[in-house]
Amino acid sequence: MAAAVCSPEVAAEGQEPLLSGGEAAEEEESREVVETQEHYKSRWRSIWIMYLTMFLSSVGFSIVIMSVWPYLQKIDPTADASFLGWIIASYSIGQMVASPLFGLWSNYRPRREPLVVSTAISVAANCLYAYVHVPHSHNKYYMLTARALVGFGAGNVAVVRSYIAGATSLKERTSAMANTSACQAVGFILGPVFQTCFTLIGEEGITWKLVDLQLNMYTAPVLFGALLGVINIILIFAIFREHRVDDMGRQSKSINFEGEESGVLDQDAEGNVDHVAVVAINFLFFVILFVFAVFETIATPLTMDMYSWTRKEAVFYNGIILSVVGIESVIVFMVVKTLSKRTGERAILHGGLLIVLVGFFILLPWGKKLPNIQWEEIKNNSIPRTTSTEMLMPFWSWQAMQLPSNHTVEPVGCPVTQSWCLNTPMIYLAQYISSDILIGLGYPVCNVMSYTLYSKILGPKPQGVYMGWLTASGSGARILGPVFVSQIYTHLGPRWAFSLICGVVVVSLLLLEIVYKRLIAFSVRYGRMQEENC
Repeated sequence: MAAAVCSPEVAAEGQEPLLSGGEAAEEEESREVVETQEHYKSRWRSIWIMYLTMFLSSVGFSIVIMSVWPYLQKIDPTADASFLGWIIASYSIGQMVASPLFGLWSNYRPRREPLVVSTAISVAANCLYAYVHVPHSHNKYYMLTARALVGFGAGNVAVVRSYIAGATSLKERTSAMANTSACQAVGFILGPVFQTCFTLIGEEGITWKLVDLQLNMYTAPVLFGALLGVINIILIFAIFREHRVDDMGRQSKSINFEGEESGVLDQDAEGNVDHVAVVAINFLFFVILFVFAVFETIATPLTMDMYSWTRKEAVFYNGIILSVVGIESVIVFMVVKTLSKRTGERAILHGGLLIVLVGFFILLPWGKKLPNIQWEEIKNNSIPRTTSTEMLMPFWSWQAMQLPSNHTVEPVGCPVTQSWCLNTPMIYLAQYISSDILIGLGYPVCNVMSYTLYSKILGPKPQGVYMGWLTASGSGARILGPVFVSQIYTHLGPRWAFSLICGVVVVSLLLLEIVYKRLIAFSVRYGRMQEENC
């Protein structure tokens, strides 16, 4: 069987020619299916569609995150801040439920099916969000349903990751996973930017009475997201194709391809997956997303307590800081692709966890100076009681918005109702900035390496369900992170909160040391390839 060979000019960085010269002749002797140049181009076009899908998934979460609370108050005055917690958590809950289901679907059917269905669900959910003002009652429940369905549609992340894992060789895998995570990070960054642009429309906006549509600063972002989803579906039908290559980059038969016999099993897939390594990566990934969720959640209340910032100042300054951290993360995603070729993924994951540990260790209160105390908070008010639903929302949202009605000037400082404020030293601004930089460096490193190692451990096995569980563990971490920090920080203070986080990261490092030698590629484990980096 004659086959064209990819030329160096065609291959981009990180996408080396798969066969060349004498190597091609040797490969053909042992295997008849060799990747052609046409297959190579089609494969990478499909991967780029997956990048776009990942980007749109993250935009769907972040594009309304800043406007959910005012929109909720506008459409349903009965909704309180505790219900906002359920709305924010519903996205992650929906994604946690959907990820294994879509992953299982993608294992047995063409991946185009779950991709199109999940994206269509997101489009419909965004349209529902734009119409939650129409019903005469229970509007908050319609919003809750809309956000849960958007999260359910975002469960296609498992399909995206599993496809990229199966459509790349081991040499291409780290680069492709880094690009995927970078697209996800850019989506989280640009979502609020899109929202800010749409605020120019105003709260009233334009009303299209024929279809009861209000186009305003709250509905325009989700309708824009729905439009992007429709474009994504069109591109999936027009460009996306099923492709699969083995760990060495040779074209393989895909179990997801229409018309192929399901009984055909690639000989390279023979062997059992190391489930100890699988469970370990799931735990490490949970910890990574857990500590980052804590970092995002604690930013505003911590700076308000320590530096006497107002709500407006805290949201503005932390918005700038998190934007810079997001840009830093994208740069790290790009750099780590090159670095991993020299040191290997396991060593980089180890280094990333150490950086995160140092970042939270720096946040521990040192010195003797105490933060300014907010005495006004107790003049005519008792200690507020936290409900279980309030624990499910980002801590700063409900704390900042439940001000007593008799306050005309916003009180600032560390509330005396938090008893730890009276004896816990303040965290200096230099500590906080340094911690932000380090966590912004360590998190993306750990994120990419977790996905890369996970996909390599699974090897040529169908990865849909496995990727679904990994995504679900991350969604669970994003739910539990705010719950943890809102309770520990409020009642015990930053010293306990950050000490416990450091302890969790140390446990993760110990686990990584225990399973270090097991975190190897499937093909390396069964002697089909040699490991280049340790």
